[in-house]
Amino acid sequence: MQYPRYLSISRIAQVAWRPFRSAFSLLVMALALSGCNSVELENADGTRVSWESYRGQWVLVNYWAEWCKPCLEEIPELNLLDKAPEITVLGVNYDRIGGAPLKELGRRMGIEYTMLAKDPGSEFGWNMPVALPATFLVDPSGELVETRFGPQTEDDIRTLIGN
Repeated sequence: MQYPRYLSISRIAQVAWRPFRSAFSLLVMALALSGCNSVELENADGTRVSWESYRGQWVLVNYWAEWCKPCLEEIPELNLLDKAPEITVLGVNYDRIGGAPLKELGRRMGIEYTMLAKDPGSEFGWNMPVALPATFLVDPSGELVETRFGPQTEDDIRTLIGN
């Protein structure tokens, strides 16, 4: 004997699921969007800024250390790049120095761009660089374009981003 179509299990499941389908879709969308905006970076001075606030500009996340001579060489170049309206430089201390000691070290080394209190790499799936200096170049849409090792110059970066 065959059951009528309206009593089939698959039909009952479809009908029962219908009111929840749009709510479930909205929940999935909200979770996806909240994940995109949830990355907050803490500056060396303790202020927090959303990663999304950097959209529309190039971002250089530069890993440096006090003992790294090439890092010292590139600081003036990075300072110049950071002054451009379309480029932001964020410094990450490789030795994980933070707080007041990081601010003092940055002052002594002549760093004028923003220093981050901690490495944001894990938030983006980036591995800790194995050589210094290392610069992660992120395009205006928020995508990692390239990782560069060695001291960068203003001309190198401007050539790379095409301006």
